Amino acid sequence: MTGTIVVLVLIVLVVLVVLRGIRIIPQQRVAIVERLGKYYATLSAGVNLIIPFIDRVARVMDLRTQQVVVPPQMVITRDNVQIQIDTVFFYTITDPKTATYNIQNVVQGIQNITAANIRQVAGHMELDETLAGRDKISLALRTALDEVTESWGVRIDRVEIVDIKPPKEIQDAMEKQMKAEREKRASILQAEGERQAAILQAEGDKQSRILRAEGERESTIRQAEGLQQSQKLEAEGRAQAIRLVAEAERARIEMLKAAGLDTNVLTYQSFEALQGMANGAASTLFVPTEAIGVLGALGALKTAVQKTGEGKNLPFTGE
Repeated sequence: MTGTIVVLVLIVLVVLVVLRGIRIIPQQRVAIVERLGKYYATLSAGVNLIIPFIDRVARVMDLRTQQVVVPPQMVITRDNVQIQIDTVFFYTITDPKTATYNIQNVVQGIQNITAANIRQVAGHMELDETLAGRDKISLALRTALDEVTESWGVRIDRVEIVDIKPPKEIQDAMEKQMKAEREKRASILQAEGERQAAILQAEGDKQSRILRAEGERESTIRQAEGLQQSQKLEAEGRAQAIRLVAEAERARIEMLKAAGLDTNVLTYQSFEALQGMANGAASTLFVPTEAIGVLGALGALKTAVQKTGEGKNLPFTGE
């Protein structure tokens, strides 16, 4: 009975020893193993065996990117304004052994360096620079942290300035200034819009007047061209009429000459034509120079006609 109990105890002890010598490390994690108090090995992800009671897992470290929030820091700027800066940084362990034995607490060390460098960087900047220069502060902090954390087996991936809070009275003054700037920009934009509208309206009026003047000029030109064409056609018509009358008169005269009429008869007919023109409605009569000869021959014509009419008892009156 006693032997059975001893065997069972030994079996339990063996199982416990075996279980204690098996270490399962999750993905993206490593374990630092010390043998008899001295660094021995770094266990990677998966199933690993160690010697129980001789080897000891000193620390299990996460190789994923870690996020750490730095406590809010009160900083005095170069223009003596006290502001509060909230910071967050991201880091990754690149050498687990160095991160274990070169510094006791990586996170606390990074927080302390960040706080010190925030005061140094912001202390050389004015308030407006700190509010508008978050990237500058982040770059300066990352540069300062890289110089230190390289010997810790840690890589600083990113440093971000989450918030910068000036004092309440500064915030009120900034809000008033911002409001004034917005009102100023609104007034400028309104004035610019009105000026642009006035310019566009003036341009429109100018263009309208130009188009109206061009239309009137075109209309005047068309009217003048129409009048010119009308006068030209009228003149051509008159010329044609005169030409036709002249041709008719010439044909009549040629016919008279061909008929062999006496010169005195032709002169008398010309006189009758002048008398008919004189009896017209016109108050003024222009007698051609050739008609003077007709009037001069009137006496001779009268005598010839009277002699011819004596035998026939034809009366004749004339002056």
